Amino acid sequence: MKKFRLLATTAFGTEGITKKEVKKLGFENINVENGKVFFDSDKEGIVKANLWLRTASKIYWVIGEFESLSFSDLYDKVYDLPWEKIFNKNASFPVNAKSVKSTLFSLPSIQSISKKAIVDKLKDKLHVDVLDESEEEYEILVDVLKDKVTIRINTTGEGLFKRGYRIEKNDAPMRETLAATLVDISNWNFRIPLVDPLCGTGTILIEAALKGKNIAPGLYRSFEFEKWPFMKAEFVEEERNIAKSQISENELILRGYDIDEEVIEIAKANAIRAGVSEYIKFEVRDLKNFESDINYGYIISNPPYGERLGTYDEAKYINDLLGKIFIKLDNWSMYIFTAFEEFETVFTKKSTKNRKMYNGKIKCYFYQYYGKRPPKKRQ
Repeated sequence: MKKFRLLATTAFGTEGITKKEVKKLGFENINVENGKVFFDSDKEGIVKANLWLRTASKIYWVIGEFESLSFSDLYDKVYDLPWEKIFNKNASFPVNAKSVKSTLFSLPSIQSISKKAIVDKLKDKLHVDVLDESEEEYEILVDVLKDKVTIRINTTGEGLFKRGYRIEKNDAPMRETLAATLVDISNWNFRIPLVDPLCGTGTILIEAALKGKNIAPGLYRSFEFEKWPFMKAEFVEEERNIAKSQISENELILRGYDIDEEVIEIAKANAIRAGVSEYIKFEVRDLKNFESDINYGYIISNPPYGERLGTYDEAKYINDLLGKIFIKLDNWSMYIFTAFEEFETVFTKKSTKNRKMYNGKIKCYFYQYYGKRPPKKRQ
């Protein structure tokens, strides 16, 4: 059985969350670096990782790793990799590059020299004079970090955050992978009622619903690896069918509110496309009118700020309201993801725990307020 070394890229600071997912899926030989989780896999695992990983950005197939300080050395080491066992003579293989704190820093040179090494190797081993690159594509990335070169092939295609359910966009949407990460960090599970009183287009609640129902987030999208000859369509479909059979019957209580009627309609449409609309109740409701008859629950929310909300005073008003709401919810836990630096001051309560994270390049904090634990049900 052919073995593959895979790499799941992540947002910085969330590697531990993705590592936990990778381990839960049964992968072995897991190693973590900044923004990267490496693990061993078989062919089935390429499909499985892309279908199931909720918090990773992309899944790469690692072809080789080595140190390199000169372009001649880069050529030789790229040439030495077993390209003839991966590509046929008509395969297409665009080469991209990135370089950070390395002797080799010219991206065009890294790309052209790596491409030439691969072309020369294929011509020598496949005994051809011309590679027409007219058939399936393998997107190669030459990643140079502190003189360590990692050669990898993108198995995912477009990032894993593109689940396929969100077509419309609001001003500054949260990526699906980040929303899934917040849900994971909160330790929310399907037994806990979950409310987002500032839900926007519903991403946090939709990701919670996918997790609560054990629906593979990549179930209804396509991937780059599906274009490759050795990943037969029937084989991939079998893995999708296995994932469909694992969808649970769990009952969920999920509620989303927003003052903007148009945004709520978009949230409903997104939930329909994600296949979870029957599990989430979206309503138009002003934050100041928030109330709930639920005794114990979670709030997970990303209050608008910055590009999504014009002024400091508006942000202060919203976060002040959140503080007043939380005081009334004795048994609830609240999790707020925001770039508003004065959140705890305005909220008027220090968080149980907070975690610095990033939404793209925007520094944010995930403020976590732990409520009382619900009484355990008698067996």
